[in-house]
Amino acid sequence: MSAGLVARIDGTRALSTDQVAEISAVCDRAEDRDGGVTVVLHVSGAPAEPWATGLTVKLVNRWEQALRRLERLPAATIAVATGDCGGAALDALLATDHRIAGTSARLVLPIQDGLIWPGMTLYRLARQLPHAAAVRQAVLFGGVLEVSQAQALYLVHEVTDDLPGALAGAVGRVTGVSGTELAVRRQLALEAQTVGFEDALGVHLAACDRALRRAAAGTVS
Repeated sequence: MSAGLVARIDGTRALSTDQVAEISAVCDRAEDRDGGVTVVLHVSGAPAEPWATGLTVKLVNRWEQALRRLERLPAATIAVATGDCGGAALDALLATDHRIAGTSARLVLPIQDGLIWPGMTLYRLARQLPHAAAVRQAVLFGGVLEVSQAQALYLVHEVTDDLPGALAGAVGRVTGVSGTELAVRRQLALEAQTVGFEDALGVHLAACDRALRRAAAGTVS
């Protein structure tokens, strides 16, 4: 596995069909590689007010569907955040597996008319268990999370002045990991928050069976 796919998401740009296409193109290329690649997103920038002018529900839905596809990729996804990170940049950050932030990074929550934007960023923030209650307070009463707060809430996983070094380390940790099987583990972990034991048992046993077959065959990807 290699960090062969790199994209940059500029949060200062208004949400557009071009940004939907950018995420979709990355997903296309990752899926074509059949799990043998790491996706790295460099995210930065936050939109100026009023950022939601001109948005339509149709466009927001297309963007959310593209991010959902990113979340389900058969590949490890890593985000590197610098400076203020809001809008499309924050959306993309929260849709990745591993999030690295520079020491000057801040998460700028999407505020519209004095309230947080009720899109799926709110959903992703609120699912950050076991810190959901603290995140809920942040999204209801604050528009900016400093990087120390974001790390305490596990919205970012590493904070560093050495972004290239941290990125290289993260890529190294997933080298050799099957992207397809990683996607299965990711989904199992997400479903564990809402699915009961009996309902979960079958899919976990199926995953165990695949793992045993791969081990017996000496398969690593």
